[in-house]
Amino acid sequence: MTEIESKHGIVSRQPYELYMTFADLRNFVNFLPEDRRGDITADYDTLSASMNGMSIGVKVHDRAPYSRIEFVDWGAPFAFQVEIHFDPVSADPAKTDFHIKFEAEMNFMLKMMLEPKLREALNKVVDSLVDASNGKMPEGFDPSKFGMNV
Repeated sequence: MTEIESKHGIVSRQPYELYMTFADLRNFVNFLPEDRRGDITADYDTLSASMNGMSIGVKVHDRAPYSRIEFVDWGAPFAFQVEIHFDPVSADPAKTDFHIKFEAEMNFMLKMMLEPKLREALNKVVDSLVDASNGKMPEGFDPSKFGMNV
C-alpha cells in the first residue's frame, strides 16, 4: 500500500466553509478554466475525467460533516482512496488546518513513477488553497464569478 500525506496548510476560512465547498463534486468542475472542462463530468457524489485516452473517476465514500471527506476510485486503473481533512485551528476558529491523505494499491513501477508527482500535486493543492484564502489568486482567475468575496 502506497501512502502519501500532503503538507499541512493553515487556510483563512472556517472548517465548515471549506467542507461545504469540497462536499459537492460539481464545484471542482466550476473552478476549472472553461477550456479544461470538456472531458470532465460531475454530480454531487461523483467526478470522472478523460485525458490522453485514459479515464479516471472518484466518488464520495464518506462524509464527516465539517471535518473530513473520503473519496474512492470510480473507474480508475488502480484502487485508491483520498481523504481531505478540515481540522479547526484551536488558536483561531476562523482558520482551518487543511491536509490531504492518499492511499493506493500500486505495483513497484507505478509507485516509482507516480509517488513524487502525486506528493507534489497534493502539496500544490494545499498551497493554492492557502494562497486563495489569503487573497492571492492564480493569474486570470476572477473570484467574483464564483461568488467568492476574497
